[in-house]
Amino acid sequence: MAKPRRGNRIITSPQFFGRLRWLDRRPLLDTMEPYRRDLLTRALDTRRPDGTPLYNFVVSGRAKKNWKTTDLVLAALYCLTIRGGDGYLLANDEEQAGDDLGLAKKLVAINPDLSAELEVYRKEIRCRDGRGSLKVLPARDVLGSHGKTAVFIGFDEIHGYRNYDLFEALAPDPTRADTLTWVTSYDTIWSTPGVPLSDFKARGKAGTDPRMLFSWYSGDYCTDPAFAELEPELRANPSISSWPEGRAYLDQQRQRLPTHKYRRLHLNLPGAPNGAFLDQAAVMSAIVTGRTSLPYEDARKYYGFVDMSSGGADDAVLAIGHMEDGRAVLDLVAKQPGEAPGFNPLAAVQKFVTISRGYGITKVMADNFAGHLFKAEFEAYGGLIYEISYKGKTTFYEELEVALNAGEVELLDDVKVQEQLLTLVLRGAKVDHQPGDHDDHANAVAGCVWLMRTALRYQDDVKFVTPLAFWSGPRLVPGSDAPVGELACPERVAAPAPPVEEKPALNSPVQAKPGWQTELQRQRVNADKSAEYRYMRPRGNEPWRSFVGVDGVILGSRKPHG
Repeated sequence: MAKPRRGNRIITSPQFFGRLRWLDRRPLLDTMEPYRRDLLTRALDTRRPDGTPLYNFVVSGRAKKNWKTTDLVLAALYCLTIRGGDGYLLANDEEQAGDDLGLAKKLVAINPDLSAELEVYRKEIRCRDGRGSLKVLPARDVLGSHGKTAVFIGFDEIHGYRNYDLFEALAPDPTRADTLTWVTSYDTIWSTPGVPLSDFKARGKAGTDPRMLFSWYSGDYCTDPAFAELEPELRANPSISSWPEGRAYLDQQRQRLPTHKYRRLHLNLPGAPNGAFLDQAAVMSAIVTGRTSLPYEDARKYYGFVDMSSGGADDAVLAIGHMEDGRAVLDLVAKQPGEAPGFNPLAAVQKFVTISRGYGITKVMADNFAGHLFKAEFEAYGGLIYEISYKGKTTFYEELEVALNAGEVELLDDVKVQEQLLTLVLRGAKVDHQPGDHDDHANAVAGCVWLMRTALRYQDDVKFVTPLAFWSGPRLVPGSDAPVGELACPERVAAPAPPVEEKPALNSPVQAKPGWQTELQRQRVNADKSAEYRYMRPRGNEPWRSFVGVDGVILGSRKPHG
């Protein structure tokens, strides 16, 4: 193995790894996909004008079985051998630490150049010339050891970390310009601010840390342009081509694992946060695997719901669905052309009108965002009626929850919709996304479900009986002040008897009525004018008038003065 420097020449990572062999004795670089070689090269060889490494923090996320740990160990061996100094590689538990250390030991043993430089001990690997060591430990062995510094600090799987205790216990050496902290993991269980991996992801997506290298492959987000437009399974598993069974392995895991675990392990998607509003199992069971959209069919009545956006951080989203055998079925979820922020909302209007017309929809419902701002635009581009719902999104989500728990909804296999639904939380009396998150896709889907189920209830509540019975009309007979009339109705048709409401048993619990029943009752009461006719007649003809004085006091109720 060449020494770290010869004169002023720095040994680069391709030169270092080009001398090594993998465990099956093939050249190491021949076993590494281009995206992995690119990650290691950028992380270890990108330098600032003064010659010091540019990146001192790497966050690398991929689904399971995509060589995350291997790349972490390779980076650790490079830093130990080339840069020198003490380093730590922290695993979740003793077993994982043993696996990480075992891989490092095997690489040293099979490569004579490495074994000439390094010697292996029970829990660490040391440089033979005393320039440094690499300790591989379970994370709990480091907790409480505040004040330790290192040139290389590797974290293998931090998806379960809820605080920064480990990062505070072990800090990079402030006296060295070539320190490197490397985090590798699949996504966090707690996708909330204040959780390390959630914060790291937010910082990486924002691009606000110039010394942080963010490499992320998941079902809904990818930093690599070569994979960003692929389907979720391929986007989250960039090394799938190296698996002996290929895609069949994912199909097998999908059948054997609970859905929420499959999403985290093999799509690198976050788990449900604390205080999640929707039941994760109910959401996942409603998803029809592999269904991304349904085509238009003549016999169906379609409903459309729009969650508009002005072009800021939120997407503009259209959801289309239909009712089938009492179930709300989602047919399509579409967003605006281009990405948020910075898209043209008028382009979203044109796209949504075109799609809606293709499904035979002449009227779409929308939430109350921006009031009537987009109403004229929807009507101008194709004459689509744009109706605004003044119900809050909490109403939509509560309706969706009922449908999910009853198994009366079918959702599309849409990664963004899944993530947004699973990360909704209760915030006081309202249902909303977490700070920094979005719920535009979830709101459109929930609004569409609410629209379909509300329409179905009103259809069930209004019954038409044919042939119709009708009243021939009152008429006055000369010499009589009583109106007479007759009921004209075919003999064999009888008007349906009104339902008889049974009185509740004594002390029985009060049964709350659903909101839609209360609304119908209110409308019926307001439409009944009999009370108005009864009590708004001119005063003076009431049978009790003779017992009441002009001032409204019952006669004889006053006591005599004296």
